[in-house]
Amino acid sequence: MGYRHGDIQEVTLTRDCPAVAVPWGTATTLEAGRVGYISQQLGGTFTVMVDGNLYRIDGRHADALGLELDPSEELSLGVGNGPPTTVEAIEKAAWAQLGTCYDPEIPIDIVNLGLVYACEVKPVEGEKFRIDVRMTLTAAGCGMGTLLADEARTKLLGIPNVEDVDVELVWDPPWSREMMSESAQLEMGLL
Repeated sequence: MGYRHGDIQEVTLTRDCPAVAVPWGTATTLEAGRVGYISQQLGGTFTVMVDGNLYRIDGRHADALGLELDPSEELSLGVGNGPPTTVEAIEKAAWAQLGTCYDPEIPIDIVNLGLVYACEVKPVEGEKFRIDVRMTLTAAGCGMGTLLADEARTKLLGIPNVEDVDVELVWDPPWSREMMSESAQLEMGLL
């Protein structure tokens, strides 16, 4: 299932590895031999501190950290056996997938953070579907917005029978901590 802040693991990069600087959202490459500390492994991504800076590393590059991606971090449809073929089943799978997208600095998924305002499923042709998502960020200036939206889009496109996904970042209403689920507020020590 991954682990959250507090369970720090030291790693040495075994090869050059693409990464994204947190919170700026700029792409970079971390060189082989660099020592880092994994502070979060959730939703198929790693948050790694190298030289005092945080970086997000996609799970496809777990080998560069000397690790393997936990199979439980793979596609989680939440719909039982077989591909989803109804609006309801696609919607359930979509919410399950969105629940595997994590802010790299906060060990809570974007659904429980209250960042997803809407997830609408529409049939298109045959048993194919389109998903439209409206989401926000904890701060309008967050450089990770495009990365989180792209991750959500990619995971939603991984659902069988989904052929189109639009993830729109919106700023109205602005996010506030009251939008977090009760469990997220408990985890963050806000209740």
